Amino acid sequence: MSKKTRFKLNYKGVGQLMKSAEMQSVLEEKAKAIKNRCGEGYEQDVFVGKTRANAMVSAKSYKAKKDNSKNNTILKALR
Repeated sequence: MSKKTRFKLNYKGVGQLMKSAEMQSVLEEKAKAIKNRCGEGYEQDVFVGKTRANAMVSAKSYKAKKDNSKNNTILKALR
């Protein structure tokens, strides 16, 4: 006979974890790796939104924007 186990998620704790400095440092590390695979002219940023920390990689220079538009460089660097 199996016993049913109940699991109750602490939503407040999960919210704090998703915005924490530790989560931001993990995202910073991942975004930096993606930016380095893209090459020059790309930039990364980490910011805290309403519900979680977010990381972003974007093309800043004209050459990088053209490269990303033609080759989907950022999308390919995610793999």
